[in-house]
Amino acid sequence: MILRWTKPLGVLSIAAALTLASFTVSPALSRVASEGRALYVANCASCHGQNLQGQPDWMRRLPNGRLPAPPHDETGHTWHHSDRQLFTIVRDGLASIAPGYETDMPAFAGVLTDAEITEILDYIKSTWPDRARAYQAARTEAYPS
Repeated sequence: MILRWTKPLGVLSIAAALTLASFTVSPALSRVASEGRALYVANCASCHGQNLQGQPDWMRRLPNGRLPAPPHDETGHTWHHSDRQLFTIVRDGLASIAPGYETDMPAFAGVLTDAEITEILDYIKSTWPDRARAYQAARTEAYPS
């Protein structure tokens, strides 16, 4: 993971993690974020927006019953999911964690490598404020698989 904790968390509640966590950016972050941004623009931005803003009215169902693409910035809910959940959604589709759920988002297995998916997710996470990154990191620690 590109972001690292500067204070040990052990097994803390999410609330405690939000209070205690601080991040330092590794020297590789800007390179990975740049590569991840290029992959995001090429594969995700047409639906989720150039600036991660998602589609308008993303919480209102379309006539076909599906939801528009959500934002991946801090106004959305992406940061509410663990790394494993996010990776699985991108690679295998949302139905892989929510069976029967219908979405317009395709699975990217066979389109993006695992490393490319990780770079995209690292880019997205690099744009979040500290509070959202801390919450998401705590979710990842609590639900690693």
